[in-house]
Amino acid sequence: MEWKIDAQAKGTRIIAGEQARDRRTLLNGLIALAEQAGFEEITLPSIEPAQVYTDKAGAEILGQMYAFPDKKGRGLCLRPEGTATIQLLADKHFKRMKDVRLWYFERCWRYEQPQEGRYREFFQFGLEVINPGTETVRDELLELAQSMVGLRSTNFDVAQSVKRGLDYYTSDGFEISMPELGAQKQVVGGGTYRQGIGFAIGFDRLMLCKKKGKQS
Repeated sequence: MEWKIDAQAKGTRIIAGEQARDRRTLLNGLIALAEQAGFEEITLPSIEPAQVYTDKAGAEILGQMYAFPDKKGRGLCLRPEGTATIQLLADKHFKRMKDVRLWYFERCWRYEQPQEGRYREFFQFGLEVINPGTETVRDELLELAQSMVGLRSTNFDVAQSVKRGLDYYTSDGFEISMPELGAQKQVVGGGTYRQGIGFAIGFDRLMLCKKKGKQS
C-alpha cells in the first residue's frame, strides 16, 4: 500500500505492507542475477557536486536536477542518475583494472511532472562494467537485462540501436520497453561510454508490471 501525509512532497511515496514486501522480493531477485554474473555492490552519494552532471550529462537532465548551493555557496544537487559518478570512479581508481563489475540500487531525483511510472523521487537498479575484458560484454549485459525484466514480465520489446539522451554515451545504446505500461513503457536503458558500458532499470516501472498484470 501507499500512504499519504499532508506535508508530503509532490512526486514522492510512502510505501508499506504487501507492496513493500513485493519490492524487496523483486530487489533480491535482481541482486541474485547480478551477483551470479560477477557484479559487486557499490553505494553512491545522494548529494553530489552539480558540476558532475554539468560536465557529463545533457540538457534534458540538467533542466530536471534538484540543484542548490550549500552554506558555503558550493553548487550541489540530488543525484539524478548513477552512471556519471561511476565514470569518475573509473577515471580515478580503475584505470589499470579490467572487467570491474558493479551494481547499485539507489534513490534518484528529477524534477518532472509526476504520473504513474514517473516520480520525482524514484529508484534505479544499475549495472556497470568498467574496462570490459571481452568484446561480448554488450551482448552479455543485454541478455542479463532481459533476464531481469523477465522476473516481472515476458511481454517486452528490445531495441538494440537507440540514441540515448545523455551526452556521455559514445555510440547508440539499447532499451527494453513494456507495452502494457503505456506512455512510461521504457524500463531499461543502457549503452557504451568511454570507461565502459552499463544499463539501469527503472525499478518502479518494473514493479508496475505486476500491478498491470493483475488488472488485465
